[in-house]
Amino acid sequence: MAACTGSSKRTETLVDTRSTEEILADDLPVPEEPDALESAAIRFYVPPQHMQLRCLVKQLDKGEASLVDLKKNLEYAASVLEFLYTEETRRMVDLEDELSDIPSDSVPSEVRNWLASTFTRRKGLAAGCNEDKLRFRSIVHAVQAGIFVDRMYRRSSHMAALSYPPGVVTELKQVDKWSFDVFALNDASGDHSLKFVLYELLTRYDLISRFKIPVSALISFVDSLEVGYSKHKNPYHNLIHAADVTQTIHYLLLKTGMLHWLSELEIFATIFAAAIHDYEHTGTTNNFHVQTRSDISLLYNDHAVLENHHVSAVYRLLQNNDEVNILSNLSKDDWRELRSLVVEMVLATDMSCHFEQIKVMKSLLQQPDAIDKAKALSLLLHTADISHPAKPWSLHHRWTFSLLEEFFRQGDKEAELGLPFSPLCDRKSTMVAQSQIGFIDFIVEPTFTVMTEMIEKIMTPLMEEACLLGLDGFRRSSVNSISCSDGKSTKSDGSCSLASVDFNSFKATWIREVHQNKETWRSQAAKGNKGKTGERRRSQGSRIRYKSHNCQSVSCRPTGSQLGHLWMCVCFYMIPATNTYPQGGTESEDQEMDHPISGVEVAEVVKQLPGGGAPGADVILPGYLKALDVVMLSWLTRLCNIAWTSGAVPLDWQTGVVVPIFKSGEGVFQL
Repeated sequence: MAACTGSSKRTETLVDTRSTEEILADDLPVPEEPDALESAAIRFYVPPQHMQLRCLVKQLDKGEASLVDLKKNLEYAASVLEFLYTEETRRMVDLEDELSDIPSDSVPSEVRNWLASTFTRRKGLAAGCNEDKLRFRSIVHAVQAGIFVDRMYRRSSHMAALSYPPGVVTELKQVDKWSFDVFALNDASGDHSLKFVLYELLTRYDLISRFKIPVSALISFVDSLEVGYSKHKNPYHNLIHAADVTQTIHYLLLKTGMLHWLSELEIFATIFAAAIHDYEHTGTTNNFHVQTRSDISLLYNDHAVLENHHVSAVYRLLQNNDEVNILSNLSKDDWRELRSLVVEMVLATDMSCHFEQIKVMKSLLQQPDAIDKAKALSLLLHTADISHPAKPWSLHHRWTFSLLEEFFRQGDKEAELGLPFSPLCDRKSTMVAQSQIGFIDFIVEPTFTVMTEMIEKIMTPLMEEACLLGLDGFRRSSVNSISCSDGKSTKSDGSCSLASVDFNSFKATWIREVHQNKETWRSQAAKGNKGKTGERRRSQGSRIRYKSHNCQSVSCRPTGSQLGHLWMCVCFYMIPATNTYPQGGTESEDQEMDHPISGVEVAEVVKQLPGGGAPGADVILPGYLKALDVVMLSWLTRLCNIAWTSGAVPLDWQTGVVVPIFKSGEGVFQL
């Protein structure tokens, strides 16, 4: 046959060298297969230079193709195009539905059109992208998230095919609140709080649909997670703690507006990391693993032993069992990016990284550059992990005693193994109130402060730029639909737009709870001290308990004995479970103290050590100092730094290791 030519004025293009009969007689692949597009292109698709459709029309006019064959091939080509159209525009249709709800005067038409084109095809930033493009891209994420967040709250959990018992529905109505009671949810769900929290959040954020997570795999995965969290029957590091941290990270993302700064993959990584961050926790500390030379401490070379195990064990679970692999449909790039974020976030929950993490973030806050997302999310997860002292008292009190029971069980193991008690692990001598006050003062409150400053730095420019785009009044009610066992749904109203972010309210919430909890502990400590004699303390070995107004001034360079008093004093106030003298102390040294000393007061204590009645330098060093875990050592280090800046303690800080000198002229004990 003669070749068909196109109608282009520039050139005549040969379309196909085969006859119409040969073209139409091709075996037709399934429309969803890749080869179908090529077949359809020959038959139907019309690039300007080919004009293939016109060619087929001409063949029909010449009678070279039967109407039946032509109709058959046109229908086939149409089915291929319908499939492509459905796949390529599926998210655009959803987006247009969401955009239709936005008042025309709240988003400029340019932004609306740009949003529609951007939301369906997210491309990575090219290398060397200038600062203006980066800032513009941040607005892309912000506006996308404004609609994405609203959409997530209108998704129904019944779409994900998990039935929610009525009691679970009731408890999950509070999941957006700081006071969310995860214990009540765990009771209502029959010890499956992690399953319902993770499932609910993945559904709300539309992550199940976005990343094509098989529902059956998700259910199996969460079941396996709960089995792993229950493996060692821990009082604290269990599935309830995982559910609590996951809900807390959700609150932080939602109420601070951080959602608007993150991509969907980054949100997925954050929720996923929170859910798995303590998987198969042994109920013992990293230091215990190192001291006992456990298998996992040898495997990970004593570095972040538990944290490495948590994330490694989860990924091995996913890799070795297709039935639980919720990441199976991620692209290679998404899989790598998610894994990189998750690994960094989980490893950052190692408390030995705490002060370094805070130091790095404080440094970043002083720089004009944007904050690295991985570091920001790591701090967010770390904060959520230690957040219970900033929760309502009923929750904080319960978490405290769950954690202490876990510590005590470790202490029991240490006693059996002939090891010295780790701090707070001796169930006979631990003073709960003082330990919590110290934890709040030196760990929790500073962490929340830095996190809040970080969020303000991230979100303030984003909100200002959004306002410039006309999004100042961009508000929408969030509707939370939760599937009930009878098919009905319950709803709760809220707001999650950029305009609804209130930093002051968020900050006031955690500050109020922290201060109330600290005052409650102080009240309990005062009640516990009243009426007590020194008999119990002397039976354990005399403790140092000084009243500042009874202290006598000493020189800035104390003697070995006075240094011993200093270190015992520091250890008492920050590590009250272990502040006993070895045998040799005297009863006269057991003086009562009105209240636990704060870190600010330590410098004064340093300068006002008692000059008389001190035990000899040869009995100063208690063996428990050798057993300090990393967290307590960090606390001690901070107090020692205060003492050092006061000019009272000769320390060598050049190596980064605390080196207190206990004996004058001879002998140095190094921690």
